[in-house]
Amino acid sequence: MTPDELRESLARGELRPAYLVIGGEALLRDDAISALRQAALGDGPVDFDLDRLDGERVNAAELADAVRSLPVMAPRRLVILRDPEARSGRGLGEALADLVGGLDATSRSVLVVVAEKADSRARWVKAFDPDAIVRCDAPRTQREVLAFVREEARRQGVALDAGAAELLAERVGPQLLLLRREIEKAVLLAAPGSEVGRREIAAATPNVAEEPVWELTDAIGEGRAGEALRVLARLLAAGAAPPVLLGALASHFRRLLRLRSGGAVQAPPFVLRKLDRQAQRYGPRRLAACLRAIHDTDLALKGAGALRPDLALERLVMGLAG
Repeated sequence: MTPDELRESLARGELRPAYLVIGGEALLRDDAISALRQAALGDGPVDFDLDRLDGERVNAAELADAVRSLPVMAPRRLVILRDPEARSGRGLGEALADLVGGLDATSRSVLVVVAEKADSRARWVKAFDPDAIVRCDAPRTQREVLAFVREEARRQGVALDAGAAELLAERVGPQLLLLRREIEKAVLLAAPGSEVGRREIAAATPNVAEEPVWELTDAIGEGRAGEALRVLARLLAAGAAPPVLLGALASHFRRLLRLRSGGAVQAPPFVLRKLDRQAQRYGPRRLAACLRAIHDTDLALKGAGALRPDLALERLVMGLAG
């Protein structure tokens, strides 16, 4: 099912004991987790009834204990396990398969397993009910991007006319976090009660899809930290918004991780060769760590950190290029 279908299912009161949230689009994964958290825990305190586990660190016994513990303040417990295959060869997958198979409608816990990708032949993946697998793949075509724009605008209550939606999809491309932010911004562009049109989008939305920040991503991907910082400073001085730059970095590193993991990336041959060279500098774990650092910086830009946005970006760029 898609994240939208998950929300519809949860709205009907259909909460299953175990879900697999899988796919390369982090925003859709986060949306699915948020919907499941709300359905399982509601609006009450979650300190005692929410466990976040990392497949790199947790063992089979700890996972089983978390799932079998009884809720304290909420009707159910929510256990979120990320990247179960990070402990390949250590028995977590087999234990997970047995655990999922033993959960039923009477279970007092909801287990949510989150992964960017997984082998569909693995026993633990097959243990999930097909209707409990939430697929969070990034749009692959312009039509799919446009569909996301329209659905997201509807969700936010923003009136975009057809031309505005098309231009937004063209300018931002399949960068869903940026699309969400641009739609949030769009409501401020038009007069109250009127639709947002192409003119407002053209004036306010950067052309990220057609004019990516190649100089910055190339410098980072090739390990030229000093040059990357100089390019970053130039982009910021020219008025580039930190969230836009962060979104471009997130998109770039997701492509590198997809390549490094054997996945397909749609790009001209010369771009693919360049991306492949950059991907070879990073192992899959380091690329995953880079994406986590980008996520942390996103939180900092939203006010969770003490650094100014430009300094948060500088720190990120140094870490990514190092």
